[in-house]
Amino acid sequence: MEFAAFADRAEEIEAESADTAITEAVTDLFTDAGSDLPTLARFVQGRVFPAYEARTLDIGPRLCYEAIARAAGQNISADDVEQRLADMGEIGAVAASYDLGGQQGLAAFGAGGGSDALTVAELDAELRDLAAVDGSGSQGTKVDILFGLFSRCSPTEASYLARLVLSEMRIGVGEGTVRDAVAAAFGVPVDAVERAVQVSNDYGMVAEVARDEGEAGLDTIRLEIGRPVQAMLAQAGTVAGALEDWDRAAVEWKYDGARVQVHFDGEDARLFSRNMEEVTDPLPEVVDTVESTLDAPAILDGEVVAVDADGEPLPFQEVLRRFRRKHDVAAARENVAVRLHAFDCLHADGEDLLDAPLETRHDRLESLFPPDSEIVSQMWLSDDAGGIEDLETEALDAEQEGIMLKDPTASYSPGKRGKHWRKRKPDVETLDCVVTGAEWGEGRRANALGSFELSVRTDDGYATVGNVATGITDAELDDLTERFEAHIRSEDGRDVTLDPAIVFEVGYEEIQASQSYDSGYALRFPRFISVREDKTPEDADSLERVKRLAASQ
Repeated sequence: MEFAAFADRAEEIEAESADTAITEAVTDLFTDAGSDLPTLARFVQGRVFPAYEARTLDIGPRLCYEAIARAAGQNISADDVEQRLADMGEIGAVAASYDLGGQQGLAAFGAGGGSDALTVAELDAELRDLAAVDGSGSQGTKVDILFGLFSRCSPTEASYLARLVLSEMRIGVGEGTVRDAVAAAFGVPVDAVERAVQVSNDYGMVAEVARDEGEAGLDTIRLEIGRPVQAMLAQAGTVAGALEDWDRAAVEWKYDGARVQVHFDGEDARLFSRNMEEVTDPLPEVVDTVESTLDAPAILDGEVVAVDADGEPLPFQEVLRRFRRKHDVAAARENVAVRLHAFDCLHADGEDLLDAPLETRHDRLESLFPPDSEIVSQMWLSDDAGGIEDLETEALDAEQEGIMLKDPTASYSPGKRGKHWRKRKPDVETLDCVVTGAEWGEGRRANALGSFELSVRTDDGYATVGNVATGITDAELDDLTERFEAHIRSEDGRDVTLDPAIVFEVGYEEIQASQSYDSGYALRFPRFISVREDKTPEDADSLERVKRLAASQ
């Protein structure tokens, strides 16, 4: 398929307002996709790689602006592109506003094109080559490749190419739409598609199997060691509510650490964070523990906790420093050690356990380790509210966050936040908000960002709920400024617009109705708690959650 045809389809999909019409349009796209089906199943969501892959294009806004500027002509600069973005508000519209095809004769120096129509397969290959570029001069090479691609684009193609490389597709197509479209296009049950995606995290592969092998083929897709899956998630809950729904609850400590998924193939261990980024190298002691203890292949779910020299737990932020560490890991390990607490088993010795009840999965987890191993998180089964509250007190006395309440009969549902897992924390409520803007400081802090715009997810983007400046030390502001500089989209005086990339955990006193922010709500007395290194913007809290919290106050 020519990329122009995909761009036209994307434009048609974006113009639809009804969910059913969007699904039908995506279904038609998949039906006509031919050999490009796996790629289109990802492109339509704004992805180049499967969700489980750590690879990224590593293209920041500035590099994209430079490529567009070069393709637009000699009198256009990256600053011009940025200014036009400030006026137009969306990078696709900016790219489409330039006559990029006028530079086609120069494209041979970039993507090696010429005037032939750009195909979906060719674009996919070029973007994968771009992602592989590394080392000295890599940024210039990336710009060269993008320049060559933009130079071969019509306005509509340029619009969706820019949005694709910056992960800003946003045409109203989510994972549920793709799931339903695959089922409709190839006559397979929605549940079979969803299940296959849960264990593979690859919509492209699932779509191809659904088309070529049908439901029987989807049923053969299994967990694969080394290919992470999304973590099962919890919602806030109470002891009384859990016991009312389940009769008895499985109770575990809620550790003040970072989620980790352990993959052990029988010899080597690999570790993945909550958002499926590989964190094997920064956590060598966890790797050593797993490799020296397990003797059968397994996939485990757990938490990594930072501990001091006496084995006492350290704050969550200490774990995140280890997760982010790429160099001098040995020195960091001496300063802050980490410990694994495994609480679930997704796969053991060739057997997938996602459908098994929690009790069974925990039994298999215990069987993998020596008796009374400190690695295995203890689980209690109880129908006594008083006894559960005592367990919560013990967890808090041990400087952990609280307790988890789980349905002992429930299966493991990757990526789902349902009622089967409930977190009970006595702390004030917090929100995980995406930072979408900022403001430069004044006086001696004029070169540092001093206030940050907070947003929550909506169906078609993000909605603001407030600004936070309290709770952040000068040292943290300097660190945050350095991190956010790579995500600056535009500036207007002291005001900065940021690409949604970093998530803050924010505390607040209450949520009020407000017309000052486009969500319709405002956080009263928001305060910075931490950067959620383990979360992407897609994992941040939603406007629906804000509405529920406001209604429950």
